[in-house]
Amino acid sequence: MSLKKRISLTVNGLPVIADVEPRTHLVDFLREELHLKGPHLGCEQGACGACTVKVDGHIIRGCLYLAIQADGSQVETVEGLTKSGVLADLQESFMRRNAMQCGFCSSGMLLAAAELIEKRPKATREEVREWISGNYCRCTGYHSIVDAIVDVLVARASGQKIKPVIAHA
Repeated sequence: MSLKKRISLTVNGLPVIADVEPRTHLVDFLREELHLKGPHLGCEQGACGACTVKVDGHIIRGCLYLAIQADGSQVETVEGLTKSGVLADLQESFMRRNAMQCGFCSSGMLLAAAELIEKRPKATREEVREWISGNYCRCTGYHSIVDAIVDVLVARASGQKIKPVIAHA
């Protein structure tokens, strides 16, 4: 007897129907069933932010959220937000500032930064630090990440775009 439950959701703009075990976490479903590797599994306790995804427009910790909770929802991962261009200036700024060293925290940091920029477009440097404090990074010491986010805040406030240094093929 299978305990699986059928769910229907939209992931990165595409409809998905799947049968999942009730205890399957959303990040595990995205990684194992849909092969989306942007959200990472880190602490599995919601503390590190590596598993961050958007559900119905709000960032959540995918390791604390069950896949069946996303039934009927719109889910966006770093892959979908990259493809749509939503993160383009942030990604470029992260690259310029060397804020993506190993990349493990990058998807969660980018989603947190995008939410900050959307909700607080006039955030101060200190507010940026506070906002991303729930996302762990073991490589950068956070300075380059904060610099990258502040660069985007300043550029957007002045109506400028952060353009790629090197054209991407």
